[in-house]
Amino acid sequence: MAADAAAPAYETLRVTQAREAVLHVELNRPQKRNAMNPAFWREMVECFAHLAQDSACRAIVLSGAGKLFTAGIDLAEMASVFMMAEGDDAARRAWHLRKKIRQYQESFTALEKCPKPVIAAVHGACIGAGVDLISACDIRYCTEDAWFQIKEVDIGLAADVGTLQRLPRVMGNRSLVNELAFSTRKLMAPEALSHGLVSRVFQDKEALLDGAFELAAEIATKSPVAVQGTKINLLQARDHPVPDALDYVATWNMAMLQTEDILKSVQAAMEKKSPKDVVFSKL
Repeated sequence: MAADAAAPAYETLRVTQAREAVLHVELNRPQKRNAMNPAFWREMVECFAHLAQDSACRAIVLSGAGKLFTAGIDLAEMASVFMMAEGDDAARRAWHLRKKIRQYQESFTALEKCPKPVIAAVHGACIGAGVDLISACDIRYCTEDAWFQIKEVDIGLAADVGTLQRLPRVMGNRSLVNELAFSTRKLMAPEALSHGLVSRVFQDKEALLDGAFELAAEIATKSPVAVQGTKINLLQARDHPVPDALDYVATWNMAMLQTEDILKSVQAAMEKKSPKDVVFSKL
């Protein structure tokens, strides 16, 4: 299944088709350890807004090119963005800094806004803003040599693009998240698995990508109405009390239960066919 429209060309990302209805987004500055420069923050929003509208895309794998996933913020290129904020006084500089931070937060919130499931495939180091990035993904896999580090305290700031807000919900162990954030110690792959940051660990990058693509391809065979509705309702439930979330999904399904995908799925089950044999139309 080809994409509806060719993805735009990016400076810091590479988008390719990995399987039918599965797109592969790579952080693509390997010579800079995939460090996040000003172009990256803009392109993440553009890329995932594009994928959100691409009806031929049903699942996304996010990985890093080269020897590691990402070294986090490119300090050399980003320092001037924050150290030379516009404004004639502290209040005006603060106002512009807040605007800039909110823009960068949107770069990772864009992954949540994209209704297609996003699978992070992490190899090697995932440092600083890399943890913010994967915290916004739906599923996280890694290699045996992967490690994770909330690095911001070591450079004199509090993480401000998602880690402190999302990671406690991802891992479910606030004490450990606090420890990692305050101390900046590395979280190695076995501990990341045992505490729920990742759900599978693979021997090497090749096996990691194969596993991620296999899962994405499996998801892509299922009803896009069901999969995308499930992502939207999981996120809504995360951020709201249970009664509100139940009310939301009831309102959601009063329309979505009318999909023909249910009839196709039930018929396939009655005929003892594999769910993979059901052909669902684009969404």
